[in-house]
This record gives sequence, structure tokens and C-alpha cells, in this order.
Amino acid sequence: MNGTNSNIVRKVIFIPMSIIFVVIIMMGIVSPTAFYNFESAISNFQYNWFGWLYSMMAMINIAILAWLAFSKHGDIILGGEDAKPILSRWNWFAIALCGGIGTGIVFWGIAEPIFHLNSGIPGTGFAPGSNEMALEGLSVCMLHWGIPSYAHYCIFGVAVGFAIYNMKLPYRISSTLYPLFGKKSFTTIGNIVDNICLFAIAVSVSAILAVAALNFGAGFYAIFGIEPTNTVRGIVLVVVVSTFIISSYTGLQRGIRRLSDMNAKIFIGLLFFIFVVGQTRFSMFFTVEALGRSLDQFFPRMTYLSAIEGNLWPMWWTVIYWIWMIVYGPMVGLFLGKIAKGRSIREFIIMNLMVPASFAILWFGIFGANAIKLELDTGGQIWNVIQTQGLEASVFSFLDNFPLPMVTKIGFMITLFLSVVTLCDSMTSTVASLSIDVPHGAEVEPPNNIKIFWGLVMSSVAFLSILASTSSTEGAVDIMQSTKLLPMTSALPVLFIYVALAVSMLKMFTQREKYDAAYYPETCVIESELMGEIAIAGEEQEK
Repeated sequence: MNGTNSNIVRKVIFIPMSIIFVVIIMMGIVSPTAFYNFESAISNFQYNWFGWLYSMMAMINIAILAWLAFSKHGDIILGGEDAKPILSRWNWFAIALCGGIGTGIVFWGIAEPIFHLNSGIPGTGFAPGSNEMALEGLSVCMLHWGIPSYAHYCIFGVAVGFAIYNMKLPYRISSTLYPLFGKKSFTTIGNIVDNICLFAIAVSVSAILAVAALNFGAGFYAIFGIEPTNTVRGIVLVVVVSTFIISSYTGLQRGIRRLSDMNAKIFIGLLFFIFVVGQTRFSMFFTVEALGRSLDQFFPRMTYLSAIEGNLWPMWWTVIYWIWMIVYGPMVGLFLGKIAKGRSIREFIIMNLMVPASFAILWFGIFGANAIKLELDTGGQIWNVIQTQGLEASVFSFLDNFPLPMVTKIGFMITLFLSVVTLCDSMTSTVASLSIDVPHGAEVEPPNNIKIFWGLVMSSVAFLSILASTSSTEGAVDIMQSTKLLPMTSALPVLFIYVALAVSMLKMFTQREKYDAAYYPETCVIESELMGEIAIAGEEQEK
């Protein structure tokens, strides 16, 4: 399967996406400023007209997952009663942890609470830099990185897992819409959906790579005194991309599993270290207090859009998180669904929603609380570094105040590296899988040449995004924020796919006898109407 057989390439996906990304790369090379302005215009349009729907969709996803978890549907085994799990519970946890949240919490665990503390949050009535704003800032972080964020991943993962293992449909995002569109989900409608989602996945990985390159640049400056130029960032991208492409050659069971195992252990080690040597008592008390505040303000914060005041804070923070997670949803969900065979839907929701969200809250509680305490005691040490060196430098300034700073900084860099490589490894395989057309695609490793192609494309777009951001913004904070713009160009069509997915899932589970081929083959319309066509198509592909 790792050869170069062109017959397995899904041309209706691979060709148009290749053309689009070539155009994007050329636009970024010719005019980085125009590239940035284009991203910004699309992002502003989406927020101005559909910010309310992004907020609503986040809550709808949570409601659907709660319904599945607490209903009889939670007992459904993905793949049927005889299906065996692909991964051990530890490896499943490690991949779920590192494949979805690794790069995010590593960076924002310090940067975001400090930013909110010093910049303030509109609508709270609390002054920037005050004790009240410190609590409010950390509680908002717990909202941004808690249940709502992972609900976007989880909703897609449940649908994908059920579609490929129970409905026995091809490993495609469009398969999740079969209850809504029927056979059309494998023709024009399905091709459009898969093209949109592949684009979203690719630009999302590009944005992750761009943020990682900025973070590595700050790390090299903090540890070795190397100026974080775009040349340095470009070299970082080459190393990262080379590593995850090499890792992707070994497939899920060796590459991703080993990387995530190592990464999860370092995550836990760093967390425990800061908890022990930092403000242990304060972090425990402040974490509980911030969590309570986050729960108390859940609905007001989820729905705060500043309609009267016209403040842009919701766009640049809360709503942009939902937009970002919606874009990442197909990317992470497609992979999580693939590795969930043999698990119940309730187990899936616990492992991919409750566990990572709880870990993220704990991470922000320990790192964020210690950072806030340090900031208040020093009169703004970390904030001063952010103002001069950027958000990406915040964690290195933070680590300077604890024992063994050089060791922890290097450990942090290793964690960041493994997080990015793990995520990009899994997502490159996912993008490559969408680009091919083979039977049982969820259980087949895509060809290595397809993986290499997409790895090079996504890293090129990442570097051009950095060039566009550095040439079109003023201030280090703006540069980091502007790297979020590229994924947002695909967010609106993905949002409508989420709406369709919600309706499709309701049909999928309320009419389970009609769609669950793993349990009800005698009544499943897929078995009687579609499986023959899929089998014939698969035989033709193999020939």
C-alpha cells in the first residue's frame, strides 16, 4: 500500500485541493500582505454575521454528547460486540491527550491567563491587573480549554466511528451524513463535503505548525540567545516536518503510539514538577475557585458577543476558539473515530471529552495559577516579556522563576516538539487517507508519497502564514494572534457541515435499526441498498 499506485488516488479530492493550495502558496510568495488581508477580511465577515451560530453550535454539541452518554446509545460498541480495541487504554489516553490538546495547552497555559489579567475582559467590570481580573482571567481559560472545545472534536469522532465501524461506510467525513443525504453523500454532495473538510484539516495543521515555529523561536532565544528570525523558524519547520514524515512511515502502531506515550509522560512530569516546586497551596485553592467561577459564568460567557458595545474581545478570544475548534473538528474527529474501534460510545465520550478537558483545566490551574501569582508578586514580569518578545516567550519567562530553569526549558521544548510531531503525524495520515479511495480505508495506511506531499504542502503554507503575519502586523502579540486567521477561511462551510452533522446524528441514533449494519444487518438500509455498490467499487479499485 505504500507504493505509488495512482489508481488509488481519489482524484475528485486530490486534484482540486492540490490546485487550491498551489494558488495559496503562490499568493503568499507574491504578496504576503495581500495574503494576510484576505485572511482577515474573511475572518471578520464570519464573525460579524455568524458569531452567534458558532456560539450556539458549541452548546448544541455538548447537548448531543450528553444525550448520547447518558442514554442507552452510550452502550453501543463501535464495530459491534465482537470488535476488539485497537489500542490499550493508556495508549488511547496518550494519543487522545497529545493528538488533540498538546500544542494548545503547552503554549496558552501561561500566555492566556497573563494576557487576560493585564488586558482585562470587557463586561466584567474588573480593572486590568486586579485580583478580581486574575480570577476572571483563569476562569475564562478553563472555559476556552474545557468541555466546549473538546466537544467539537468528540462530536465528529463519535459520528465517524459509528459511520465506518457500525454503518460500515468508507473512511470519509461525508459518510457521517449518509442518514441525511443517502447515496448522495457519496456523489457530488459527499465530494464537496470532503473537499471542504480536507482543506480545513490542512490549513489547521499549517496554523499549528506556524504557532509551534514561533514558540520554538522564542525558546531558542531564551535558552541559547539565538534571535527568532524567520530563517530560524523556517529551519524549525524543516526539522519538525522531516520528523513527522519519518514517523508517519511507521504507521499508527509504532510512530504515533510511541511518540504520544513519551509525550504524555513528559506532560505529566512537567505538571507534577511545577505543582511541587511552585505555589502548591495557592494553585490548589485558586484552581478550585476559578473552576467554580467558570461553571457559574458558563452560559453568560458562552453567549457573550458584545452586540451593543461592539467590542471585538469575543471575536479575538471566545468565538475565535469555537471557530478554531470547529475547523479542527473534522481533523481530530476523523482520527479519533479511526482509533476507537472496540470501544463503547460512552467510553469514547469519557476518553475524548471528559479526560482531556479535565487535564486541560488541571494544566491551566497549576501553570496558570502559578503564573498569575508570580505576575502579581513581581508587578508584571511576564507581561513585560510578552510586550517585547511576544506571547510565545511567556512560558520561558515563567520557567526562569523555578528551580532548574535550563532543564525545564529544554523539557518544555521537547514536549512542544513531541506534541507537534504527534499531532502532525496523525493529521498527515488523516489528510492522506481522505485523498485515496480504497476499501476499509480506516484500517489501511495511505501511501507514503501522498503523506510526503501533504507534509510539504502544509509546512509551506505554515511558513507563508508566518511571513504574512510578521509583515502585516504591529507587535508580537498581534503576530501570534494573526496565525489563527488562516484556518478561519474555511470555518463557515465547516460550520454548516456541523449543523448537517447534528441532524444526521439524531437520525443515526434514533433510527438505529435502519443504519447500524453491525447490529441489525437484516433491517439496515445500508446493507440492502449500498454495500453491494461499495464492494463492487472496491473490487474495481483493487484491480
